[in-house]
Amino acid sequence: MTLEVGVLGYRFMGKAHANAMARLPMFFPDAPAIERSVLVGRDEAALEGAAERLGFDSTATDWRAVVDDVDAFYNLGPNHVHAEPSIAALEAGTPVFCEKPLAPTLEEAEAMAETAREAGGDVPAGCAFNYRFVPAIQYAKELLEDGDLGEIHHVRGRYLQDWLVDPGAPWSWRNDAEMAGSGALGDLGAHTVDLLRFLVGSDDLAGPIERVSGHLETFVEERPVGDGGEGGDPETRPVTVDDAYTAQLEFANGAMGTLEGSRFATGHKNDHTIEIHGSRGSLRFSLERLNELEVLRAGDRGYETILVTDEDDPYVDHWWPPGHVLGWEHTFVHENYEFLSAVANGESFAPSFADGLAAQRALDAIERSDERGEWIALE
Repeated sequence: MTLEVGVLGYRFMGKAHANAMARLPMFFPDAPAIERSVLVGRDEAALEGAAERLGFDSTATDWRAVVDDVDAFYNLGPNHVHAEPSIAALEAGTPVFCEKPLAPTLEEAEAMAETAREAGGDVPAGCAFNYRFVPAIQYAKELLEDGDLGEIHHVRGRYLQDWLVDPGAPWSWRNDAEMAGSGALGDLGAHTVDLLRFLVGSDDLAGPIERVSGHLETFVEERPVGDGGEGGDPETRPVTVDDAYTAQLEFANGAMGTLEGSRFATGHKNDHTIEIHGSRGSLRFSLERLNELEVLRAGDRGYETILVTDEDDPYVDHWWPPGHVLGWEHTFVHENYEFLSAVANGESFAPSFADGLAAQRALDAIERSDERGEWIALE
């Protein structure tokens, strides 16, 4: 059986997932056969060119004509269009893969997760936390589950970028609360919260996040749209989301968590770093060195840097000989392999909409904590 895939969105994430789909038959021969059937967008002219570049058979300007006519629907549009198309697809019995954060608001995320629950486990509903599929992260999870780090005491996560440092950088939907929900918090913090839940969220490790304290800051209050013409000042629009956030977390077992995310961290391009400290060891990971995991075990005097590219490391047997490193784009191949295999087999997929909702609850609590100036307990 060949799965017909419909994709909403053809820019950054559309390219990343189309590239992953094209790589699947080359490197994952046991992946289900797929057809990039239809690409969805509003701009007909741009859509035609994108479909040709990304390998789609047809185009559509209305997702309503697509969601019940494909075998899997990818919602890769801006945050404010995550809820309605995803819910409609699930109600039609179509598996859905949705970009993160699951929705701009907790209320919409709850509605999406409830629709996914009602659709049942044989209709996969996945949330796009691609960093779970980094081989080094999978290796770290194995170490944690095997108890190599012992009792978890400290968890740290930071995600730093600098693409908005220039106050003249143009306004985009990512700067608008109505469309994005939040700024660095949802864009970057969603990834960090999900990775921590994935790595230490089980009851025999740190357990779930129980309460949070957050601080959000906006450094540039408005940004230009257009250049203002010859000799004129550019029109501006207000920035209504955060540029940076920090948060403190308390986990169920008493572990302490520290989070930070910024789009103003000068000199950092895509620095997603995770540190976990336990009673018998520690580990460190940086996305900018994604083939490596730093590990300290009981009795060691310092960290050992492990190159996670051996044939028996997660996913690596599908790629190159040991030591031939993988890149950011490979995480999408792994993610698509798992999701599309779940669709073909009628099985559930993780990270699910329930995982997306759990991350959204933490993000919402961090935002409310900043507004109230107090710790917020999670449900």
